[in-house]
Amino acid sequence: MKFMGAKNDYNVSNIVVVGVPMDHTGSYRPGTRQGPTRIREVSHILEEFSFYQQKDLNKAMFFDLGDIELPFGNVERTLNIIEGCVSKLLKDKKTPVFLGGEHLITLPIVKKFAQNYRDLVVVQLDAHADLRKDYLGEKYSHACVIRNITDYVNPKNIYQFGVRSGTREEMSFGKRNTNFFPFKVIEPIKKNYEALMNKPIYLTVDIDVVDPGFAPGTGTPEPGGITSKELIETILLLGKLNIVGMDLVEVLPAIDISNKTAVLAALIIREMILSLVSE
Repeated sequence: MKFMGAKNDYNVSNIVVVGVPMDHTGSYRPGTRQGPTRIREVSHILEEFSFYQQKDLNKAMFFDLGDIELPFGNVERTLNIIEGCVSKLLKDKKTPVFLGGEHLITLPIVKKFAQNYRDLVVVQLDAHADLRKDYLGEKYSHACVIRNITDYVNPKNIYQFGVRSGTREEMSFGKRNTNFFPFKVIEPIKKNYEALMNKPIYLTVDIDVVDPGFAPGTGTPEPGGITSKELIETILLLGKLNIVGMDLVEVLPAIDISNKTAVLAALIIREMILSLVSE
């Protein structure tokens, strides 16, 4: 099943949706590999028309590539396969929208984007800092993804919003090196909006930035997050900037029988696709 409103022609589509069902390093509850499928399924209960933007997906030229085929259990080979897919999309001048999967998928994606966009900015919406050097001795973990990204992106070009969980060392590293804004999202984005304008931005959204009361279907829920309404408002605000690619990660359908986490994710993807569509 494709994301609602997807067209049938890759060549004429400027925007490409890609599922990345990687689920190798989740530190609490597994199952995010089912995220892309569930997000696509529930997208069809939403309207293609957005009240927020007064735009319609039936007029948006975007293609759903389906899921990347990934090997179970081999983290480094998986990252290489993702990197190869991103290379092709960028070579073909596409704007990708990735459906996770765990947050580690962002590492190979940003690695390739950083090679293609000078002064790339990474904007992270997340409950967790993801700034560990390693997790249980493993460098390649969803708990370390942003720290790994600093190998490819200047930390001063990394903006972290909504973070409310991490180690003391992560908080210290973030305060010293990145643009680190714990707890709040919209307010600090507005304060930094001018600095973000006209920059190529890669946006990574961990669904656990939202309070688990609104989005319980995630691997490492953290109370005290933003509301679903605030996430929508944030995406609409960021969508006015130069977004060159994005991902939405850590949706875990198996523990959310209501599907409200996946529905929220699908709505966010709809709004971002429409934000990327030229008037």
